[in-house]
Amino acid sequence: MTARHHQQRFESLLQQHRGIVFKVAALYSRSVADRDDLMQEISTQLWRSFGSYDEARAKFSTWMYRIALNVAISQARRERWSEGERFEPLEARHLETVGGGESIAEPDERLTALYAFIGQLDELNRALILLYLEDRSYDEIADVLGISETNVATKINRIKHKLRGQMAGAAITGA
Repeated sequence: MTARHHQQRFESLLQQHRGIVFKVAALYSRSVADRDDLMQEISTQLWRSFGSYDEARAKFSTWMYRIALNVAISQARRERWSEGERFEPLEARHLETVGGGESIAEPDERLTALYAFIGQLDELNRALILLYLEDRSYDEIADVLGISETNVATKINRIKHKLRGQMAGAAITGA
């Protein structure tokens, strides 16, 4: 494969799965500027690692999540935000293009509460819930995070239970 073809393939796959980079960066950033910086850092690391990607071993999206989450978690650990610092409140600009590129103009109260809850989780649980909300299988989540499927199921159930308690405590109802 020529260097040009290699780069074009990478750019095509990155474009196809750009939502992964965005979502990971959004969940691990305190501001839009931090999110954009983290997206750049993730993209750079993806490019550096692309030569070692083996499609016979993992889907590109699984490999991409693994790298994106490792970069985000490593950065979060390096920065170790001080106790007084907090995430900015969720605003539409944080979620300019989620998933398939659709725009969220006005996040509703439940979505805002969900993102606030996710922002309070530790790095591993934040990664786990992101993958769960992406409808990834327990097997794939376990592969990306390097934990057992049983551990994935246990952690998801604990997070759901905690979330239900917080949502009920905040008197937020809905489907």
